[in-house]
Amino acid sequence: MDSNNKLYGVFPSFSPLNPEFNPGSRIIDIFPDRISFNLANKAKNKSSCSQQLDNITIQSSMSPHTAIVVSDASIKNDIATSVLHIHIYDQPLVKTVHHAAFVTSIEAELFTIRCGINQACNKANISKVIVITDSIHVAKKIFDTKSHPYQIHMSVILNELRQFFTKCQENHIEFWECPSRLRWRLHKSADRDSKLFKPISILLNKISWDYCKKVNSDNNIKLWKMTFQALDGKERHFLDLVDDNLETIELSKLKKVDLTYFLVFSIYFPIFYF
Repeated sequence: MDSNNKLYGVFPSFSPLNPEFNPGSRIIDIFPDRISFNLANKAKNKSSCSQQLDNITIQSSMSPHTAIVVSDASIKNDIATSVLHIHIYDQPLVKTVHHAAFVTSIEAELFTIRCGINQACNKANISKVIVITDSIHVAKKIFDTKSHPYQIHMSVILNELRQFFTKCQENHIEFWECPSRLRWRLHKSADRDSKLFKPISILLNKISWDYCKKVNSDNNIKLWKMTFQALDGKERHFLDLVDDNLETIELSKLKKVDLTYFLVFSIYFPIFYF
């Protein structure tokens, strides 16, 4: 079960029937040659790796049809700061900053890449998008066919790329790894911007966060109790019977089963109907 963790609650975001995840219709099956990953060569020294990134950006910056997206994210005081720098020939540098509370570093990086791809793909006359990030392993999760907690971002990114690839046969995207140890100039600039912001946490500490989650759980349990008490005629049963027999249904015995587990599980992971 994938879930989108937000402040004060857990909201399901799992979409098993999303067409982006159906075998045969996935973007990696239809456009396998439009996507490429370029990992940093660990055998090379920092100077060689930086020079390679410089060559890529210099060549690409001469074309008005190429967008270079440099992304970075940092977390401080439970607040994630995501920064994007988008470079396009003969256009002003575009900087975008996003903040999010109580998210993991992977979620922050993935969201940053998501926003960068969205902005670059919607620029006029762009046929090539280059994403430069120090979290290439996060970028690979976009095309991971396994179910994981980042599906809500994946589906949006994949849909965006599908539209981008469909526009023109020449449209494609490249992912380049830029390890933080290189301190490469363009990524260093984005990293510096992400650390300049000093947001104040919405909640003072972890105790406050845990208290909010407990209050949310207590409210759900109270709602269940009220629902049980309000039911009449068919006693305390949620499902409607197909006949007019209002007699109490006898419960079968469960051996060594903690019913509290089922109660809490159904609160946070509701059943989906298709």
